[in-house]
Amino acid sequence: MIYRHFNAPSRGFTQFSHEIIRHPRLSSDAVRLLTWQLSLPQGARESLSRTAERARIGACAFGRAKRQLKEEGFVHERRVQVSGGRWVTQQLVSSTPLTADRAAKLLAREPVASSQVTPSPRNPVVGAPTVDGPVTPPTDGHPEKDREAETSNLPPEVVEESPRLEEARALVGALPLLSSALRHIPRGMRDELARLAARWLDDGHTSADVHEHILRGLPGAGTSVHRPGGLVRYLLRDVPPRELPPPHVAGRWLSARLEGTRECAGDHTQPMLFRPVGDETYCAACT
Repeated sequence: MIYRHFNAPSRGFTQFSHEIIRHPRLSSDAVRLLTWQLSLPQGARESLSRTAERARIGACAFGRAKRQLKEEGFVHERRVQVSGGRWVTQQLVSSTPLTADRAAKLLAREPVASSQVTPSPRNPVVGAPTVDGPVTPPTDGHPEKDREAETSNLPPEVVEESPRLEEARALVGALPLLSSALRHIPRGMRDELARLAARWLDDGHTSADVHEHILRGLPGAGTSVHRPGGLVRYLLRDVPPRELPPPHVAGRWLSARLEGTRECAGDHTQPMLFRPVGDETYCAACT
């Protein structure tokens, strides 16, 4: 027999439908992510990934929760290209399931933040201001200062070359085969994109992980991509932490009591579970 003691709060609360809290197909992480978002103040622009970070939801769990919310119609998102070739992601979180058409109409009403596309003021390369105005730069000769010192948008200098750079170059070279939207990536950008992809490989991600991440970031069918190189650079800019998948035995997930254990890759008559210290795949007896 169970007893419940509940005092309704007088302030700092949000009303949720029982359909959300008791949803049969939403995990606890998905419900927590959705209710946290719905409890934010009106006008808040906190992204789903930031909410997951504050709620201490890991990267893999966040991916599963977000996928569930999108499948059930509580979360919709789209990528739009704004002036200057920049890409922004619009996310819509709803307390009730919405169809894709309804969500698209609601997203179309929301203005895209102009601060993300406003170009920064340029610093003059040559010429010094005078009382009457700036001096017209000469057309002959060279500027007094190095051009690199006056350019604020140059790619960061690579201090140490990644040992996975060649694999990253092959990864970038295969992008046109993934989607027709990526066929026209400028050759001049491939080295930069390879350096960004190498950071993912150095962090433990596989080439398949990177390709899958890029495919998820592409706009929907029928939406043209004017600057595919800039889109890929945007998608590879941040490297998410890599988490190992939950262990399983014979096709079923382990209970909470065995969380953190892993099946030994060695030769055992029956599945041998052990608790690894790092990334080892063999138990102490096998090693």
